[in-house]
Amino acid sequence: MDRQADSRLRRKVRELLRHAERDYSAGHERPLCGYLAAVAGFGAYTAVRLRGRPLPDRPEPWDVVLTSVATSRLSRLLSKGSVTSPLRSPFTRYVSPQGPAELHEEAQPDGGKETVGELATCPFCTSVWVTSALTAGQLLWPRATRTAMGALTALAGADALQLAYSALDGQDHRRSVTGAEPAVRTQPFAGRCGPSSPSCGASKSLKCPI
Repeated sequence: MDRQADSRLRRKVRELLRHAERDYSAGHERPLCGYLAAVAGFGAYTAVRLRGRPLPDRPEPWDVVLTSVATSRLSRLLSKGSVTSPLRSPFTRYVSPQGPAELHEEAQPDGGKETVGELATCPFCTSVWVTSALTAGQLLWPRATRTAMGALTALAGADALQLAYSALDGQDHRRSVTGAEPAVRTQPFAGRCGPSSPSCGASKSLKCPI
């Protein structure tokens, strides 16, 4: 009896989820069941990681800054980086390049692959998992985690400097292609060409390049 009751309950839950997904999607493909599984997995992962570990009274400001920068850089590396595309390839499809050393990809429209593909190509979604992993790492292995976060923060700073240099170099290149015309100003005739010259009038002006 218990097994039959459990089976009926599971069928009712599945039917309820399908009905909710159908009403919510409004004709579009939205893998709500996949998202629900991802949220449940995230909750279980966080609970297992942090179980039995003492929590600090409050986060240190420096740790918050370090975690923020490291999360941003690692999330983009995992979800957009060219070098990490083999990790996403089972669930995504290549579309086009996107920014320096980054790719634009789309999730494969195939059930569970679509859910994983959307999460894997979204840096905002990936950052939730990365933040949780780094936070748990600071509690479990603080020295190793802070070392890794420092390296990711240094990488983010290096990327910012590279982009700034590329922007300045692009401006210099555009100037060299268009060419800088000499400034021109208008001033009255003077010296050999003046009011006494038979070829010039006193009211005339001359444009002299500087």
